[in-house]
Amino acid sequence: MRKKQTTDTILLVRPKEFRLNEQTSTSNYFQKESSLNDLQIARNAQIEFDNFVEMLRENGVNALVLQDEGAYNTPDSIFPNNCVSFHQDVGVIYPMLAVNRRRERKLDYFRFLAEYNIHFKNQVDYSYFEVKGLFLEGTGCLILDRINKVAYCSLSPRADREVVELFAKDLGYSFVLFRATQTVDGEFKAIYHTNVMMSVGQGFAVVCMDSIRNSEEKILLEETLLQYNTEVIAISEEQMNRFCGNILQIHNSKGEPLIAMSTQAFKAFTKEQVERLNQYGKLIHSPLDGIERSGGGSARCMMAEVFHAAD
Repeated sequence: MRKKQTTDTILLVRPKEFRLNEQTSTSNYFQKESSLNDLQIARNAQIEFDNFVEMLRENGVNALVLQDEGAYNTPDSIFPNNCVSFHQDVGVIYPMLAVNRRRERKLDYFRFLAEYNIHFKNQVDYSYFEVKGLFLEGTGCLILDRINKVAYCSLSPRADREVVELFAKDLGYSFVLFRATQTVDGEFKAIYHTNVMMSVGQGFAVVCMDSIRNSEEKILLEETLLQYNTEVIAISEEQMNRFCGNILQIHNSKGEPLIAMSTQAFKAFTKEQVERLNQYGKLIHSPLDGIERSGGGSARCMMAEVFHAAD
């Protein structure tokens, strides 16, 4: 089977009780308080979500929407890519730091996908690491070069080396580890998820190199990307804060490449960066301001790529 970096099938979860998650805000410095109440925050998020899905479908993406009915108090269910990932005939379930995020597994992504005749022969479940206090929050933490089988990961309270090593062994990946930080009140704090500072597509990578303070780790990352002929598009910390790293290359039903992002991210890229990105796909975007503010995540976090056997 030919290896592919992108898919046209995306799993998304429409939120019911979206709000600022008090259990994740201690390590996610992208989350911000809002003057709105929780009902207003949730309603605005639903509108942004629906518009985002409409944009994907208008561009020929097979967007599969699972409705969270609000039965499990899961304020971050809109970000399914942290809990599960799909690899042709294998589905992977991940250990989550926040207790209320672990409940997202009750949404049963595999049963939902089976309704679309998408099945996985095997499931790899790493959730048992939670009792050990070890975590790896899916493709939030793992930036996957699926063609060259390289996993890039910034270690953080939500990404532990031991779990990365097991993932790499089980799925046949090599891995590159580093520690990315952001400036918070004048101090360097660990970035909660790699996918806010880095995105890898076919032939390119968007990376906030400034967030990696260790020069040896930075050089290793750069050299590995160049080894696989990956064009590096560097973004600043300010651009990272506007979610320029939280983007995802996908493709539509015709096989045409797309790069999905929020409108805030699109506006934060320079003209030169947009021109470079356009070489790798049509840039598509939709406003996600409320989701970004309260959830601390953006477009990429909302999309779980469904690579499956019939893909």
